Amino acid sequence: MSDRDTEFRDFVTAQMEPLRGLAYLTCGDWQVAEDAVLTVLSRLYVKWRRIGNPASYARTAVVRAAIDETRRPWWRREHAQSDAMPDRALPGDATRVVDEKLRVRAALQKVPARLRAVLTLRYLEGLSVRETAEVMGCPEGTVKSYTSRGLEELRTVLGAEVFILKESRREARAV
Repeated sequence: MSDRDTEFRDFVTAQMEPLRGLAYLTCGDWQVAEDAVLTVLSRLYVKWRRIGNPASYARTAVVRAAIDETRRPWWRREHAQSDAMPDRALPGDATRVVDEKLRVRAALQKVPARLRAVLTLRYLEGLSVRETAEVMGCPEGTVKSYTSRGLEELRTVLGAEVFILKESRREARAV
């Protein structure tokens, strides 16, 4: 095995899960996320020696691939047969943590794809405004605007959800 193959294999081992998580948070579907990551990694392998910062390249390409996948018309998408399969189980009883993650995940899916991508890169990946702008291929001002709009959208979605829960509790008490 060549040094190139060993380096690439180490990179994939270290970055596969973070890239898959980033793609999932961008598009909201594990199978689509996996496809996006594998497509990007296959392109990266061909360009491996020419790319100076493979982690940055991979993040940028994964976000773009996941966004592109959400734009694809429904009749061109493949339909996975494993949608009914459960997500990974967490060890121990982490019900509250899981409930909160599910609530935020559902709220994020209601935010438009580009805004969701910026929120994911900024707050979950921990990138700066400049780094997010590089990944998204847009000016820093656009990242700031998308961040503000995305957070407002997320607050609106989560606020509406809290309001609906309070109303349903009141109705349950009245009965």
